[in-house]
Amino acid sequence: MAAASYASAAIAFLLLSILLLTSWRGRLYGLLLAVASFTSALWAGTIAGLAHWEMANPVLVEALEILRNAVLTAFLVILLGPFQTRETHTTSPKIRPTIIAVVLFYFACLIQALFFGPVVDMAPDAAASLHYVFLTKVVMAIIGMILIEQYYRNTPQERRWGVKFICLGIGGLFVYDFYLYSDALLFRKINLDVWVARGWINALTVPLIAFSAARNPKWTVGIAVSRHILFYSSALFGAAVYLLLMAAVGYYLRFSGGSWGTVLQLIFLFGAIVLLIIVLFSGTTRSWLRVFISKHFFSYNYDYREEWLRFTRTLSEEKTELRVRVIAALAQLVESPAGGLWFKSEHGFYRPIARWNIPDIAECVGAGSRFCQFMQENAWVIDLQQHDSDSQKYAAMILPDWLPAIPKARWVIPLILHGELLGFVVLTEPRSHVDFNWEVRDLLKVAGSQAASYLAQYETDQALSMARQFESFNRISTFVVHDIKNLISQLSLLLINAEKHKNNPEFQQDMIETIALSVNKMKRMLEKLSNGNRVDNINRLPLAEILQQIVHSKSFFEPRPGLVIDETALNVRADQVRLERVLGHLVQNAIEATPKDGQVAIRLKQKDEWAVIEIEDTGHGMDEQFIRDKLFQPFESTKTAGMGIGVFESKEYVEELGGKLHVSSQVGQGSIFSVMLPICRDASGNEGSGIS
Repeated sequence: MAAASYASAAIAFLLLSILLLTSWRGRLYGLLLAVASFTSALWAGTIAGLAHWEMANPVLVEALEILRNAVLTAFLVILLGPFQTRETHTTSPKIRPTIIAVVLFYFACLIQALFFGPVVDMAPDAAASLHYVFLTKVVMAIIGMILIEQYYRNTPQERRWGVKFICLGIGGLFVYDFYLYSDALLFRKINLDVWVARGWINALTVPLIAFSAARNPKWTVGIAVSRHILFYSSALFGAAVYLLLMAAVGYYLRFSGGSWGTVLQLIFLFGAIVLLIIVLFSGTTRSWLRVFISKHFFSYNYDYREEWLRFTRTLSEEKTELRVRVIAALAQLVESPAGGLWFKSEHGFYRPIARWNIPDIAECVGAGSRFCQFMQENAWVIDLQQHDSDSQKYAAMILPDWLPAIPKARWVIPLILHGELLGFVVLTEPRSHVDFNWEVRDLLKVAGSQAASYLAQYETDQALSMARQFESFNRISTFVVHDIKNLISQLSLLLINAEKHKNNPEFQQDMIETIALSVNKMKRMLEKLSNGNRVDNINRLPLAEILQQIVHSKSFFEPRPGLVIDETALNVRADQVRLERVLGHLVQNAIEATPKDGQVAIRLKQKDEWAVIEIEDTGHGMDEQFIRDKLFQPFESTKTAGMGIGVFESKEYVEELGGKLHVSSQVGQGSIFSVMLPICRDASGNEGSGIS
C-alpha cells in the first residue's frame, strides 16, 4: 500500500512537471513550480522504491523531504506580493529578516540531515530526538500554511479565481503534513495509516495545481516583481541548489571514503565554497544572470524605471570626471566593460577626451567625414558586428581606419543634441551575449541624447569658467602694465644718472646688471600678455630654418638645446611670428625644466603626411594626472612664476593649423613634446622650399 500510494504521487507530480515544462509560459513562477513538482516526484518515487524493495534510507528520505518543502516555500516566497512594497518594488525591511530566517532554517535542517544522519540514531535520548524531528517538520508545515494564507489574502478579489485552486492544492499538502507530524509529536510516533495515505493525498492535490496553472498560464496576478529582487533571488536559489548538490557529494565522500572520508569531505566542501564565492563575485556571471532574467522572465529586456534611475545616478556621481561617467553609464545598459568618448572641438574635429578601461587612443575624426555625416543624418547606433556581416545597411558610411583596432569594439553611440552631432561613444563587447534588437537600439539612442545634454552643459560651464579666468587675467594685466611703467621710470632715472657717473666702473657694472634684469622682465611679461588679436599672415614656412633660428636664440641658455634635422625640405602653412613663439615657448619650457647638466634635444622628421617636431628634455617630468587634467589648461603651471598660458596657446594654435600636440613624460626622467603639422605641398605635389 505504501509503495502504491507514493508511486501514484510520484507519477502525478512527474506528469505535472512535464506539462509545465512543455507548455510553460509563466517565466520564473512556472519554472519554480515545475522544479517543485519534479522535486516532489523525486521524493515520492524514492519512498515508493524503498517501500517496494523493503529497504530503508532515512537520511535520503529526510533530505529529499526537506528539499521538496524548501522548493515549494521558495515558489511561494517569490510569488508572494506582500514581501515587496508596491511603490519601490523592493523587499520590505520588516519582511527581510523573516525571509532570511526561513532560508537559514531550511539550510540548517538539510545540513543536519546530510552530515549528521538521522537524529534518532545519534542522540542518547531517543524520545528527545523524535521530538526534535517532528517539531522541525511541524515548523515547515506552519511556514507553508502562512505563506499560502498571505498569498491568497493579498491577491486582489477579482483575481482570486485564478489562484484559489493552487492555494487549495499546495495548502492541502502543508495542512496534511501539519496533521501528520502534530499527531506524531503528540504520541511520540508516526501513525502508519496516516503516513501511507499521504501519497494518495499528494496525488489528489496535483489536479488542483494543474487547473490553477491552466487558468493562470503567465501567473500574472497583479503582483509586480522587481528585477532587482528577482536577480538576487535567482542568485540565492542557484547558490542554494549548488550547495545542496555539493553537500550530497560531500556526504557520499564521507560515506565511501573509509577512514579518510571526513578529511575528503572537508577538503571537497572547502573547495566548493571557494568556487561558489569566486562565481558569485564574477562580473561576467552577474552580467549573464541579468541578461538571462531580462530575456526569459520579462516581456521587455529592461525595467526602464530602474535603468533610468541607475543611468542618472551614474551621471550624477562626483567620484570620477563627467566624461568618464558618460561612458560608464552607457556601458551599463549593455553590460559593456570598456569604452571611449570622442567630442567635437572648436576646429571641427572629433577628438578623444576620455577613455574607460581601454588603451589610450589619440586619433581624431573630421566632422566632414562620411562616418560622422552618417551618424549626423541617421542618428543610428552603429553595430560594428552587424556592419561586418551585413555591410549593405551601412553602405553610405566609411569606418575610420583606427576604429577596428580598438580591442573588441562593438557599438558606436552618437551623442546628438538639437540635431547636432556633439560626439560619439565607442563601447566594447559585453560580458555576456546581448541581442541587439530594436529595444536595445532605442534605449542607447535616447540615453546618448541625454548624455549629450550633460556634456553640452559641462563644456558650456568650462568655457564660461575659462572666459571668467581670462576676464580676471585682463584685469590683472592693468597692474602688470603699471609695473612695466615703473621699470621704464627706473631705466629713465638710470639714464639720467649715467651722465654724471658714466666714468665710474662700479656704476657701469650696476647699470649693466639693472638693464639686463629689466629687459628680461619686460620680455617675459609681454610674451605672456600677448593676446594674438592681430590678423595672421599665413605663408609657406620652412621648418628647418625656423628651428635653427629658435635654437640660435636659445644658445646662451643652459643647457644649450641641440638640433637634429632628418628631413630638411619640410614646409608648413602658418603665421611665422605665432609659430616661432609657440615652438620657442615649448623649447624654453624644456630648458627651464632641465638642470644645467641635463640635455634638451630637438628633432625634425617626417612621418607619412606629417612634419614631426620632437622636443625632448631630461628634466623633472610630469605625472599622467597632471598631463591629463592640468597641462593644457590655462593658468595651470608647475613653475613658481609661471602663468600657464604658453602650453595652452601652443596646443590651441597647433590644432588650429590642423595639427596635433602629444606629450609623453615620466616623473624624474623627462618629457617629450611632439608637434605634428600637416606638410604643405606645392601644385606638383612636392613639399617645395622657401617662403612664398
